[in-house]
Amino acid sequence: ASTKAAAVSTSTSTSSTKASNKNDDKTKKDDSDDDPKTPPPLGNGGTVPGKYIWTQTLAELNLTIALPENTRGRDLNVVMKKTHLKVQLKSQDTAIVDAKLAKTIICDDSFWTVEDGNRLVVNLQKLHQMEWWNAVCIGDPEIDVTKVQPENSKLDELDGETRQTVEKMMFDQRQKALGLPSSEEQKKFDALEKFKLAHPEMDFSNAKMS
Repeated sequence: ASTKAAAVSTSTSTSSTKASNKNDDKTKKDDSDDDPKTPPPLGNGGTVPGKYIWTQTLAELNLTIALPENTRGRDLNVVMKKTHLKVQLKSQDTAIVDAKLAKTIICDDSFWTVEDGNRLVVNLQKLHQMEWWNAVCIGDPEIDVTKVQPENSKLDELDGETRQTVEKMMFDQRQKALGLPSSEEQKKFDALEKFKLAHPEMDFSNAKMS
């Protein structure tokens, strides 16, 4: 009898553990799910603690880095390369930023300036000006680019064709992030569905979209 009781106890313990693990998994899943109520990232950028705050438009990124009071341009060593950024105070051994960029920039059009003697503003011009960056440097905290929202006024200022391209790009980025078909793939799917309705006598069970 004691053996049976032990077996029941072990079985109950195992079931309890499985239930606990299942609940843990559910919690993890709930935490990882995208909250549709989450607001877009401020300035379409983010904050890298201890380093900088950044914002972006389709064409450029702006980084703001806090500096000691009365810092001048000659006190800094700023190196901007196509795929790398380095910012260092000459008086310090460790760089504030020294990392590979998440994407490529146009060096000749990028620049930096010291404002009010206590902050460095770095302007990076994107090479591909039709995409959002999820981070400035590789290894930095990433933002959810599907939440990015360009200012309506700026979108309205674009000519019709460019605006359509931007809106299509934004739609495709969100669809890709959600694992859904792009606008082109959706068009093909809709065309196939229309064709199927027009030809009910045909067998489309093995039809594939290319």
